[in-house]
Amino acid sequence: MEETLERWRSEKTASYLSGAVAASEPDPAKAALFKKMADAAEEQAGILAKGLKQVPIFKPSLRSRITAFLIETFGPRAMKPVLSASKVRGVSVYGGKVQEGHPWPTSIEDVGRRHKSYGSGALRAGVFGVNDGLVSNTCLVMGVAGAAAEPSLLVLTGIAGLLAGAFSMAAGEFISMLSQKEMFEHQISQERDELERYPKEEAEELALIYAARGLPLPEARDVATKLIANPAQALDTLAREELGLNPEELGSPIDAAVSSFICFAIGASLPIIPFVLGLKPAIPIAAAIFGAALFIVGAVLSLFTGRSALLGGLRMLLIGSAAAAATYLIGSLFNVSTS
Repeated sequence: MEETLERWRSEKTASYLSGAVAASEPDPAKAALFKKMADAAEEQAGILAKGLKQVPIFKPSLRSRITAFLIETFGPRAMKPVLSASKVRGVSVYGGKVQEGHPWPTSIEDVGRRHKSYGSGALRAGVFGVNDGLVSNTCLVMGVAGAAAEPSLLVLTGIAGLLAGAFSMAAGEFISMLSQKEMFEHQISQERDELERYPKEEAEELALIYAARGLPLPEARDVATKLIANPAQALDTLAREELGLNPEELGSPIDAAVSSFICFAIGASLPIIPFVLGLKPAIPIAAAIFGAALFIVGAVLSLFTGRSALLGGLRMLLIGSAAAAATYLIGSLFNVSTS
């Protein structure tokens, strides 16, 4: 009974948010899609209500009301990750309209090709991890160096900052990825249950998504019926097309933690190299290493922004150098050198 009540609330929430998307969506075709999705979720909530002894009055949660406000403020497309988390169906429509002449999916392999990330997310996370370690530990070391601390203390500070930051990043990424994976698995589990309860309604929702992306509705219904008819691929198709999820790429908490630890540690180790090796003058050498690494990281990040690598590198160099210089100057106000 409690599970049915939870499912009922989930469908009512999906209906509420789908209606908010429909009201804020400027594209008439997409607006019509989400209006129908709202109606479908309401209908499914009605089916679930038959299994309840007493149907409560639905009141959108604070989270749902905030989400609706953000949808109205920033637009549905910008809120796609939040909508997926709230199990709003049809968000994959924001993946773009399939061009004329492009073959429509007739198998899970065809559907999967449009939802594959090709590992760019891991590369992006790795680059940001290196950048975080580089900037945070350099600022820490420069702040202590500004206080004229002994080289041995600088090495100890740098290593402590490296380990503290790396373990903190790893723990944070593990919890974040684990929570996200559990949420996605729960959504897919709900989709599995819905597929068993009302397969015809699920096929119609899938057809509406394809229709909103440019396929004539009769053809969309034919494609959806063929996909749903195969039990082996039906759940994967619905997860990808309704929820915008790739069941094969839900993420690994352990991989995320290890990757974050290693990438942060690599970045954090660079500014302490001169102090560990006893190079002279250590601070200028550390600053040069820091500057070169900043420029490289900024240039690599341009791969994700599409902007000039030179401008990206210079921007990162300017921002990071300003942060390091500020901490050095602040540290210099607390001179702790010994004679």
